[in-house]
Amino acid sequence: MVRMLHHLSLPVTDLEAASRLYDAMLSELGYSRVASAPGFAGYGVEQGKDQFALKYDESARSAGPRFHLAFGAMTRAAVDNFYKAAIEHGAQDNGPPGLREHYGPNYYAAFIIDLDGHHIEAVINE
Repeated sequence: MVRMLHHLSLPVTDLEAASRLYDAMLSELGYSRVASAPGFAGYGVEQGKDQFALKYDESARSAGPRFHLAFGAMTRAAVDNFYKAAIEHGAQDNGPPGLREHYGPNYYAAFIIDLDGHHIEAVINE
């Protein structure tokens, strides 16, 4: 089966700081760093098979507030923990955990802005 997206990469200006943030918040969703190289940190569920990556770029900029990346969560508690870890590691609040009924009756999400201005969400819709 062909997947619509194979992987996605975000540019970051400080890979070490961004990696600490993403290590913490993605671990709450059951993902971990599965690959590392100079200027690169890859995340997923299977060692060596990243589906999301951070790449160092000294001139990195966010695509802006109309672009965001949503990570899937297994539970509402995971969304809560993602948000808490993100805030503790320097991310900005962009919407605390809670139901977003305008997206659907079971759409539970949290929104943050990472260290480089990328808009990130964790969501469960079950």
